[in-house]
Amino acid sequence: MARSSVPLAAVALVGLLPLATQATEGAHADPVVPAIVGLAVVLVAALLGGEAAVRLRQPRVLGEVLAGVVLGNLVPLFPALPDPGREPSLDLLARLGVVVLLFEVGLESTVSQMVAVGARATLVAVVGVVAPIAGGFLAGEVLMPDEPSVKHLFLGAALCATSVGITARVFQELNVSKSSEARLVLGAAVIDDVLGLVVLTLASGLALASGGAGFSWQVPARVVALSTVFLVGALLLGPRVSRGMFRLTTRMRSPHVLLPAAFAFAFAVSALANAVELAPIVGAYAAGLVLEEAHYRTLLDRGEQSLESLVHPVSQLLVPVFFVVMGARVRLADFAGGSFWLLAGMLIVVAVAAKLVCGLCAAKGMNRLAIGFGMVPRGEVGLIFADAGRRLVVDGKPLLTGGDYSAVVLMVMATTMAAPPLLGWALRRGAGRSFLRPRPGS
Repeated sequence: MARSSVPLAAVALVGLLPLATQATEGAHADPVVPAIVGLAVVLVAALLGGEAAVRLRQPRVLGEVLAGVVLGNLVPLFPALPDPGREPSLDLLARLGVVVLLFEVGLESTVSQMVAVGARATLVAVVGVVAPIAGGFLAGEVLMPDEPSVKHLFLGAALCATSVGITARVFQELNVSKSSEARLVLGAAVIDDVLGLVVLTLASGLALASGGAGFSWQVPARVVALSTVFLVGALLLGPRVSRGMFRLTTRMRSPHVLLPAAFAFAFAVSALANAVELAPIVGAYAAGLVLEEAHYRTLLDRGEQSLESLVHPVSQLLVPVFFVVMGARVRLADFAGGSFWLLAGMLIVVAVAAKLVCGLCAAKGMNRLAIGFGMVPRGEVGLIFADAGRRLVVDGKPLLTGGDYSAVVLMVMATTMAAPPLLGWALRRGAGRSFLRPRPGS
């Protein structure tokens, strides 16, 4: 965004206030108007927040979340502003945005790449999931002994994610993306995401069970079985289904069929995941994972753009809505009181320390500190966990209260902000050592 566009965007945001007032007060207004005005406000806020973050050398997602926090807390002062955290149409777009996000993340990896990272990356990923869950659960037991154990489990689950995009960006900026450390961290982070989504589904199932007939080992057993069957089935059958679908698509004479066909596949797999009691985002990730360029090579030869380049503009439109809406649900009033800061501080400490343990699983001679810091940023996946906990209702109340949700979001922002400089320091610290340099033939 050019410098002159920043004040123009701010003026645009202010100019939308009378439109918002008319949209909410007009007796015969088109029902779509509140949605489009709210979307305009959210997108402008995302532009301003993202630009501020980039200029401060921070991840763009951090600025978008902070913009949502500001916007959400301005609502009581300016009633004309739509409330992004409560507007149903924006909530729907945010949910759609996170499905698109996970589909796009899945497209960036393939099944063969996950297999190629080997046992070492799998070990790092498993430790990177187990250690944060254990640490978060213990923190919940100590700080909130009167709360149900399933809530402590969910707090731990919210700590297990790793943001692939933020870590990959730091490796690229330091020109070490082909080093063994980078390959190990990125491979482990991909596996970490898959395990994290399974953990999210498992924790959600346990939370719902705790509010009903009580805990039963049948619930986690069923969730694990369904997750395993779905993921294995998707990885084995998904490529065949995708290949067959695109074979039919290539017979169409009309142009520009790749994007709608790909999204139809992604949404169908997401719906299938929901049908077997898994989160739709698990299906979206699996759909992106099994889609490979070879399946639609004929369409590319016919002049279609690559699927990644087609999905990216849709992602750029919808994903910022998710981040702004997540930030808008944070109320600064929840920050009052020592209990909030104690919980947030404990979550941040556990979030960093538990991921540093991952470095101990690296092979001898590797930069273990860099590997640990590379697994620290929670980013967008951590926000997905926070939102899921806020939505879960147990015994008539949200599993994560406003203060709990705000504490998790603060942890996500802190780890997202701290990880790039810490990772850069660890990499520069070992820059003179041979183990940081790319291996021959890499």
